[in-house]
Amino acid sequence: MKIGLASDHRGYKLKTKIQKYLTKRGYEIVDFGTTSTASVDYPNFGILLGEAVRDKEVELGIAICGTGIGISIACNKVETVRCAKVDNTKEAKHCIIDNNANIIALNGSMPGYKAYDIVDVILRTKYTEVERHQRRIDLISKYEKK
Repeated sequence: MKIGLASDHRGYKLKTKIQKYLTKRGYEIVDFGTTSTASVDYPNFGILLGEAVRDKEVELGIAICGTGIGISIACNKVETVRCAKVDNTKEAKHCIIDNNANIIALNGSMPGYKAYDIVDVILRTKYTEVERHQRRIDLISKYEKK
């Protein structure tokens, strides 16, 4: 599986930890930046990741900024992206099962062990394709810019 990572300066350290964690487990990683803790604008990196998910260059995205909120908003501006800002494993599980999320967004100050648990849940959880969930995704999708 090919996974895309993106962060701003406040998410850079956690992104680096997650990249090492996933690489050790055999995942192919595409890093969309940033490359340091120097101040940058998170929308640039969220949009790059969103476009890579949309274009199927990566199968899953992980976005990180100071709170996870701003970069998730940026990712969600790209059509077909369903980015969920998650803080725990329950939210991670349900953003996949219920919403078929293709990007998760994390808080850059989250401890590494907590982020690893969330990433593990995302990777082993599959979308259920339950009719009510798909109906809701379809309702959201009809408002996307084409």
